[in-house]
Amino acid sequence: MVHILLYAIVPIIVVMLAGYISGKKGIFSAKDGKAFNKVVLDYALPAALFVSIVDADRDMLVKDLKLSIISLVVIMVCFMIVYFIYAKCFKGLNGADGAIMALVNGSPTIGFLGFAVLEPIFGTTPYVALVVAIVGIVVNAVGIPVGLSLLNNSLSKTAAANSTTTQHNSVWKSVLHALAQPVAWAPILAVIWVVAGIPWPKYLSPSFDLIKGANASMAVFAAGITLSTFKININWQAILGMLLKMVMMPAMLLIVGLIFHMDKLNLEMLVVAGALPPAFSGIIIADEYDTYVSTSTSSLALSVVLFIGFCPLWIWITESCYSMF
Repeated sequence: MVHILLYAIVPIIVVMLAGYISGKKGIFSAKDGKAFNKVVLDYALPAALFVSIVDADRDMLVKDLKLSIISLVVIMVCFMIVYFIYAKCFKGLNGADGAIMALVNGSPTIGFLGFAVLEPIFGTTPYVALVVAIVGIVVNAVGIPVGLSLLNNSLSKTAAANSTTTQHNSVWKSVLHALAQPVAWAPILAVIWVVAGIPWPKYLSPSFDLIKGANASMAVFAAGITLSTFKININWQAILGMLLKMVMMPAMLLIVGLIFHMDKLNLEMLVVAGALPPAFSGIIIADEYDTYVSTSTSSLALSVVLFIGFCPLWIWITESCYSMF
């Protein structure tokens, strides 16, 4: 746990705090934060997603079909539960707010923290890479396009409602708009590449590595700047989002994994992956669209701090439950 804290959690808090202090001191403004987010969203994050996925191979995707199916179904069910709770159950919120919370609290930050957290606990093994690759594909190649589609569809409906002209809102138009963005089509292209069985030329990776290296650090720093421009709003919506992400998702993964008799090691890694803090990519998208930024960012900040306790708790719960079945 000391290694996890020092090498995974503390760096996130330090970089986010640096961004927060920079914003408070006026070194960087909210406008600068949006510019950083645009670099991440349109360049660094797509490059990181593409390279991380094409480094997998088709055998890895089909090696443990049970792991792949459970990851896809449970994570996306949790994603849609978060969306419907925030889009339908809170007065004053709409589909765009629900989509942002789904992108944040309906997705683990597997791309940023997957290896950093799983390898110190479970070792540097191909099984860790398998879990990170599969969950990463679910989050990035399925969750982000779905979330962007819901977000764009809601925003287009709102724009049409506020317009004096009649406008027909097509869901497919929203889907196409979402898929046209690099953060959506890059991981999908990578999945197609892997499924097609085309070997990825290793000499091309360095062309992506330099920009992808800015992904996590710039995203976390920009999140700190974003936090500095808003009063941290630890309300029931932020707390609920944290609970949905760090309690509901790992609990559902554990229950479904036990029902279908998943391998113990795979199940433990999957549960820990599900308990990871919310996806930073959701905060980037929230800031880019200027939608539900304050509460979603506050929920992420709360989750990062509480992950210090949730991580060992879920490992203990998984081991205890597995020994009973």
